[in-house]
Amino acid sequence: MTQMAAEKIAALQALETQALRARWEQAVKRPAPKGISRDLLLRALAYHVQEQAEGNLSKAARKRLAERANPSGEGGRSPRPPAPRLRPGTRLVREWRGEAHQVSVLNDGFDYRGERYASLSQIARTITGTRWSGPLFFGLRKAARPEELSDER
Repeated sequence: MTQMAAEKIAALQALETQALRARWEQAVKRPAPKGISRDLLLRALAYHVQEQAEGNLSKAARKRLAERANPSGEGGRSPRPPAPRLRPGTRLVREWRGEAHQVSVLNDGFDYRGERYASLSQIARTITGTRWSGPLFFGLRKAARPEELSDER
């Protein structure tokens, strides 16, 4: 941060809340939101000072922030987070209808009862006889709807 920006930020810290609100209005060309705390006003104005001195975020960074601020995207549904990465050697255990099923993670797939599978979903289908999301079946992802977890499937 430049010396000038640091001095401007220090000067902001000495201002009363009403003066900070006035600075906000000068900076963003609209009144400060009602109920915003002095601390948040100060932080936002300090960011504005740094932005003026050193430049704005890159276009890619702004896009990532916007996506995180509104994760619902198309159709109003939140995207599901990706299933965690599994390291070779990890063992997954799932009890299904009173029987424990164990899967070993390999470098290039999964081992279930001595056979190789490309995906957990293939194994879940073998176990249940129906289409399942493998990460959901083995507890690596939460269900979007409670009925997805039913053992009655």
